[in-house]
Amino acid sequence: MDVLQCYYGRYGCTEATKQIQSHKPHFVAVHCQEVGGKNYEASMSHVDSFVKELLSSDAMKEYSRARVYLDENYKSQEHFTALGSFYFIHESLKNIHQFDFKAKKFKKVVGKETCSETLESTPSLEKEKFPQDYFPECKWSRKGFIRTRWALADCAFDLVNIHLFHDASNLVAWEKSPSVYSGTRQKALGYVLDRITDQRHEKLPYFVFGDFNFRLDSKQVIESLCSTATMQTVRAADTNEVDKLIFRESDNDRKVVLQLEKKLFNYVNQDVFRENNGTSLLEFDKELSVFKDRLHELEISFPPSYPYSEDSSQGKEYMNTRCPAWCDRILMSPFARDLVLKPENEEKSIVYDNIGPNVCMGDHKVTTGALLAFLYCFGANKLSCVGHSRIGEQLGFNIFVK
Repeated sequence: MDVLQCYYGRYGCTEATKQIQSHKPHFVAVHCQEVGGKNYEASMSHVDSFVKELLSSDAMKEYSRARVYLDENYKSQEHFTALGSFYFIHESLKNIHQFDFKAKKFKKVVGKETCSETLESTPSLEKEKFPQDYFPECKWSRKGFIRTRWALADCAFDLVNIHLFHDASNLVAWEKSPSVYSGTRQKALGYVLDRITDQRHEKLPYFVFGDFNFRLDSKQVIESLCSTATMQTVRAADTNEVDKLIFRESDNDRKVVLQLEKKLFNYVNQDVFRENNGTSLLEFDKELSVFKDRLHELEISFPPSYPYSEDSSQGKEYMNTRCPAWCDRILMSPFARDLVLKPENEEKSIVYDNIGPNVCMGDHKVTTGALLAFLYCFGANKLSCVGHSRIGEQLGFNIFVK
């Protein structure tokens, strides 16, 4: 199965189509979060134009069938998630069906369809926004998931587009290990897994991919990075609450190693997050371990996917807003993992990476996997493409210019 995560804005779209043209997958799945960007009220009107450009592009001309689901109904606080799920089927793939969750049966996929706004009534998917009491600080923002179900030949599986909660404050994340935000994400992800494996429908292998917002254990990573530094606490004059933490070297003229504020993570040496793809810090990436019996992941061999600079001239630089982390992931159930294992006699054919390492695609560097191994039930057919992406602020401007 080719697993592909794609575009963010003009540059990301170009990188995504390069991946499609290179791997020539039979089935492409693109999962997006924040369709229309954070300023969705102003940018949502551009989404339809973007979709039309994508469907008519040269890279997609051999994909004769498509299903596009866009949650654009931002006026509905109860339901709006800003999620978008795109699925493209190559003309050579003859036998593909999609599940109707209301009729509880598979239906053959023909033609191209785009559904938006009231996805709650769309039978070919399940969409949920997390319950309000799940949200940190009781601010009901656009976090949730979309689930679709597919059957290719004799193999059926679920694809889940997910967006979990971020860390609202670096200072709060630093207070304890694991952080309060980690616990909230754990609760929400458990909710999703329980929903997609409950008794309403047959249990199938599933792939979950999107922005999990997984973060490194802040307290432990800071203790590691600043092990020989001394900490200075700066409090706000009016509230006496901690406003800033400054970590200084004990000698060397007490040089500042790290400055930490609510939305500032200014570490003296960004190279630690890039050298050897930052893998020395993977020991602090712990949030997935809670689900070790329910979710699996290929080995990470790429740098943290967030938060990259949004300056188009600094595609490799991180912003000094958060501790870099692997937020964007492709995860799978145990049975789904078994489906993508390659035969022992094949050359290495599984790639789990990100695209556009030197190109600015917004604050997330989207992750890609090219799983070119065959699912055993697909016989000799080359497998399809499953993936994740984001469409952010740049969507409204000069998107996908051919």
